[in-house]
Amino acid sequence: MTHPNHRRGDFLVTTDPARLNIQFIHGYLTRSYWSEGVSREIVERGIANSLCFGVYEGDQQVGFARVITDYATFAYLADVFIIESHRGKGLSKFLMECIVNDSRLQGLRRWILGTRDAHGLYAKYGFEPLAK
Repeated sequence: MTHPNHRRGDFLVTTDPARLNIQFIHGYLTRSYWSEGVSREIVERGIANSLCFGVYEGDQQVGFARVITDYATFAYLADVFIIESHRGKGLSKFLMECIVNDSRLQGLRRWILGTRDAHGLYAKYGFEPLAK
């Protein structure tokens, strides 16, 4: 299977699972407000059962997001992040563009994202805050 590669300057977004740095992803997620203390086993299982997007500068992974989907009607966007040192470079917008334009995710009836921050970013891509 080929995985789309999207380049912008020195940065790459790809869904190639072989490129994902599980240690990096787990390290970030275990410190995040939404999955503080999550086990590596849970992170690995979540990644294995999701469409994952990695953001890279050269060989270094600097961001991540995963989409939990049936590829027909529904998608849940989860675990979206860009590391602190790479924020302010437009990478979150680049990542979101790659996700919402991915050919495998077109025509879905419903997208969901639960977050308590970055609502302005997500609103640009059609996401609205959840009522609860």
